[in-house]
Amino acid sequence: MAPSVGPSTLKRRCQRVLYWVPVLFISIIVCWSYYAYVVQLCIVSMDQIGEKAVCLIAYHFFVILFLWSYWQTIFTKPMNPAKEFHLSYSDKELLEREPRGESQQEVLRRVAKDLPVYTRTMSGAIRYCDRCQLVKPDRCHHCSVCDKCILKMDHHCPWVNNCVGFSNYKFFLLFLAYSLLYCLFIAATDLRYFIKFWTNGLPDTQAKFHIMFLFFAAAMFSISLSSLFGYHCWLVCKNRSTLGGAQLMPDQGSRTWEALLGDQELTPIEATRAQTGPAAGPEAFRTPIFRHGVDKNGFSLGVRKNLRQVFGDEKKYWLLPVFTRVEGHPFPAKPLRGSQSHLLTDTQSWTESIGNNEKSKLGMSNPALTMENET
Repeated sequence: MAPSVGPSTLKRRCQRVLYWVPVLFISIIVCWSYYAYVVQLCIVSMDQIGEKAVCLIAYHFFVILFLWSYWQTIFTKPMNPAKEFHLSYSDKELLEREPRGESQQEVLRRVAKDLPVYTRTMSGAIRYCDRCQLVKPDRCHHCSVCDKCILKMDHHCPWVNNCVGFSNYKFFLLFLAYSLLYCLFIAATDLRYFIKFWTNGLPDTQAKFHIMFLFFAAAMFSISLSSLFGYHCWLVCKNRSTLGGAQLMPDQGSRTWEALLGDQELTPIEATRAQTGPAAGPEAFRTPIFRHGVDKNGFSLGVRKNLRQVFGDEKKYWLLPVFTRVEGHPFPAKPLRGSQSHLLTDTQSWTESIGNNEKSKLGMSNPALTMENET
């Protein structure tokens, strides 16, 4: 007899199927646009052979690059933190047994002292994920959809049903670029026939309706894609991410945040679990916090080096959706003064500095908060 499927398992399976609906929608739109452009516009409506040949060659050039980058964005697995960031079994046991937050922080400081970690939480604590049980590397966030910590996570994109992060951010940018070029090319070459539609210059066939809707779809997608692509180009030049690009602060009216930052003392595990609720969302959208304080440009190394961190060292592969590695630490911070170099030294003074800074901003004064989770 086959084992029975529980309600939670059935729910997860249904969610996994539903997550593919946006991808299916995009696939249907692309298939229809291919039929509308190649068959109805080029083959049926265009009269000149030269125009047909040029449009068909250029169209297939753009559609191949678009689909290639889209495929890579969808099926490239996000990278997770390395093994050295995970707590050992003994450290996990010790962390669970410790009753107080400061004692738990001592465990995390010992684990993280030799790790390349340069950022902290708002309270100056080690960035720790209770669900994955690891010390978070810089720019790493826990995705609630994938239920994993993702390196250099930008966001979870429903249109690709995947997390956009270190391993596929280049593919995502190329997907935006080539989809924008794809739509602009269709709109530009379809414009003349779209005008003929309104001036009754086209024969009364089904091709005229495909031409009309093709232009509308291409124009609308071009507008939305241009703004999104422009925003991500700005993020790349500044070496920021969607999660780290905004400067939202927690809602001071939230009961969860009142508990976390008010008079109640919470242990790191309790604080982490409290922030996995509905009120924890805005905390993910936060400027990186370094030892010297909040610095929205803390990872910016200049436009040229910022581009190399995303597209790799070999420029000949920049425009192709193939993975190109970057030598060294994936996301180093910009050079700092000697007194601001490594965040895990002089912990007490760093914590006090951050604590005073956040107190002045939030008007709250609980130094007992020692660990926060960002999603």
